Amino acid sequence: MRPERTHPLWLAYMLHRWSGIGLALFLPVHFWMLALAITDAAQFDAFIAITDLVIVKLAEFGLVFLLAVHMFGGLRLMALEWLPWSAPQKTLAAGAVGIAFFISGTFFLQAV
Repeated sequence: MRPERTHPLWLAYMLHRWSGIGLALFLPVHFWMLALAITDAAQFDAFIAITDLVIVKLAEFGLVFLLAVHMFGGLRLMALEWLPWSAPQKTLAAGAVGIAFFISGTFFLQAV
């Protein structure tokens, strides 16, 4: 692996990119489910019944994690563009991932 690809900010960039792709893949399913709520209540209820499965709760944890990571990654990018660059920003990027994991973990513990 090239040395620049092990830099923490490159890894933060990749995490932001992949979280955005994951969210983009989720959105059509989410909109389809919302459309079911309007058009076919019985099918919507059957779809919602699956959310009691543990695997779905784990997927929800992943979704909330992706959302939090993407949000904090976007804030990091805005800080890079609008604020002067400083070395402690690497620590802030790592802290943002930690906060994202905390938020998604809290959501998961409430769901279980």
